Amino acid sequence: MTSVEITYVGGPTALIAIGGLRLLTDPTFDAPGEYPVGTRKLVKTAGPALPAGKVGPVDAVLLSHDQHPDNLDASGRALLEDVPVTLSTASARERIGAPVRALRPWESVELPRPDGGSLRVTAVPAQHGPDGSLPLVGEVTGFALSGEGLPRVYVSGDNASLDVVREIADREGPFDVAVLFAGAARTPLVPDAPLTLTSEDAARAAEILGAARVVPLHFEHWGHFTEDGAALTAAYERAGLGDRLRLLEPGASVKVP
Repeated sequence: MTSVEITYVGGPTALIAIGGLRLLTDPTFDAPGEYPVGTRKLVKTAGPALPAGKVGPVDAVLLSHDQHPDNLDASGRALLEDVPVTLSTASARERIGAPVRALRPWESVELPRPDGGSLRVTAVPAQHGPDGSLPLVGEVTGFALSGEGLPRVYVSGDNASLDVVREIADREGPFDVAVLFAGAARTPLVPDAPLTLTSEDAARAAEILGAARVVPLHFEHWGHFTEDGAALTAAYERAGLGDRLRLLEPGASVKVP
């Protein structure tokens, strides 16, 4: 089995090199500052480790959702114009149009690989908050990556539900690598529950998915995240899973498994 290389850009943004293809998650390249979401503001505390112009060629963008500036910002939107395909939700397609291709939950697309094979990208459910929060937060998707001779990779997007993780594990798992959006995000929009995985739930998700390696994203660089890398490390150690966690510094890369 070949490896997958993951480069952490910052926030929810990472470059995933797999099967000769380069996939970018939730592109966010704007500077730190305040970003409005309706009548609220999200505060970005750090910029990307790599500017958009230094990322290099991208074969596809895996966009979990477009409606929040911490998952797609102005610079990220500009980048979409230069990428062959952006895979995302039906809502994102309606708002952005081309080059977004909408994938329904469990729908797959085959991306041609340079070696003549293909990478299958399957849209999987994501729940951006507690039960019943969909009308408030909007539609979100995750992704499962697979292909002959390739590791199976799960990219969670902004998901807070372990029930969703269990469903994905049952249908698409087990996974070799899990890219989990964590950080226990909290905003006044849904004041009583996290909008993304807590650190402890991220550790439980690794067990459910059977993932030998976990690379966390979207747990820092924004003011609404309440659990950082130290909290993730502690939760994985408590669960006896410390050897699975690959906590990257911005700009760093790791080859897994």
